[in-house]
Amino acid sequence: MILKVIFPIVLVLLLTVFYFDRTYWRNGRFWKRAVGWTLAIFSLYATIFMAARRDYFPDDFTLLFRYMDLLFVLIVPASLFALCSFIGRRLKRQRQGEWTGLGLALVVALFYLYGMYVGSRKMEVTQVSFAHKDVPKAFDGYKIVQLSDVHVGSLNGSRQELLRECVERINNEHADLVVFTGDLQNKRADEIEPHRQLLSSIKAKDGVVAVLGNHDYAEYMSGTKAEKDSCVQLTVRAIEQLGWTLLRNEHLVICRGNDSIVVAGMENDGEGRFPQLGDIKKTLEGVGEGAFILMLEHDPTSWHRKIVPYSHAQLTLSGHTHGGQLSLFGWSPVSFVYSEYDGMYHNGRHSLYVSKGLGGVLPFRLGATGEIVVVTLNSKP
Repeated sequence: MILKVIFPIVLVLLLTVFYFDRTYWRNGRFWKRAVGWTLAIFSLYATIFMAARRDYFPDDFTLLFRYMDLLFVLIVPASLFALCSFIGRRLKRQRQGEWTGLGLALVVALFYLYGMYVGSRKMEVTQVSFAHKDVPKAFDGYKIVQLSDVHVGSLNGSRQELLRECVERINNEHADLVVFTGDLQNKRADEIEPHRQLLSSIKAKDGVVAVLGNHDYAEYMSGTKAEKDSCVQLTVRAIEQLGWTLLRNEHLVICRGNDSIVVAGMENDGEGRFPQLGDIKKTLEGVGEGAFILMLEHDPTSWHRKIVPYSHAQLTLSGHTHGGQLSLFGWSPVSFVYSEYDGMYHNGRHSLYVSKGLGGVLPFRLGATGEIVVVTLNSKP
């Protein structure tokens, strides 16, 4: 994972160290220079060590988290201070540059520490009312709880309390249906086992229905295609052992008296390097034009590409984006990548809700609090 950005990190790190050495350490006391170069060598070694790991994501996520601490509490703040100091010296305003750099360094470090150790442990319940003329009368007031992007591999130890709170809040909703829209794990099915009892305690009148996300396809582990396919089957089995109904380009029908709705689950269908396995025709095979369809699809980019053009699915629930995990004054950098990344979107008779999800590979949340979504269906006259 670090390999993709190792050269910029190493370059910035070396430039920062040499600037500090020339400007602040060389003419100071020996211990300052010794401490500075010790920290620099350790940071350089840690960066190279993390980049040299074979898997895209390391097996031990604790090491990744500790490296992120080093990166955003030491390396990045120090580099910002050095940059501001350098600009200040060039403009003959060294003191102003140093104070500006110190302020930026503190802001970055504090924002990171809050997002990593406070914001990532928070969650909220988002209430959504969805009214549509195609919702059958018998399903007026039907309550659906959406859970997405749990990434249980990052919720071990004390972080499992977030998942425990999430399950408790889901069950307190007394929902008619709970849906899970992908990314249960980070890499492997064995991440699910420590949380199996907790996840299997999620209850709803019509059960729990799930689809797979890109992390559930063994995309981030090394191995042959056969080995990865085997890992996917282990994930599928683990999800089914939770008592959840897993939909893979298929659908089911939920009835209330003479009325019914269709719950459809399409395989992950993303763009670029993400799995593109969605088959909308197979997913909705045999579904009539007048049916109300609740579509579950992990990646929201498939909404414009496949769901809107090739189906009449009135409501699609997705995840994947995590709301960017960072949002400042309503803006997130993930908006450069996704046109739909957080909340409700409409296109004619089609609607899409993108959940911020609960967790993430990197448990960081700043202004994009993890959520469960409670969708209440309403029929229009």
